[in-house]
Amino acid sequence: MPNSVSVENLRELLASPAPPIVIDVRRQQAFADSPATIPGSLRRLPESVESWASELPTDGQIVVYCVHGHQVSQGVVSRLQQIGLRAAFLEGGIEHWKSHGGPVQHGGV
Repeated sequence: MPNSVSVENLRELLASPAPPIVIDVRRQQAFADSPATIPGSLRRLPESVESWASELPTDGQIVVYCVHGHQVSQGVVSRLQQIGLRAAFLEGGIEHWKSHGGPVQHGGV
């Protein structure tokens, strides 16, 4: 199973001197239905992970999120780990983040 981070752990990581790269990998319709994102996150399509994974640094941590932290983000994390990146998914996805008071930004990434 892919590695995961809790909302609390992600908050700590984002406040650290070397924060992770955070990537929103919600499917297009899910993003259109609720376009709020975690501030500073990148937006990437999960089905094209092969095309954008090479843009990511190999020496930092990556945290991926989808709506609920299930198949979409876990599948992306599995693929990123297979190519040697330090990746984890956000437990509960952006919905859990929002329900626990995590900040969001509106207006696109």
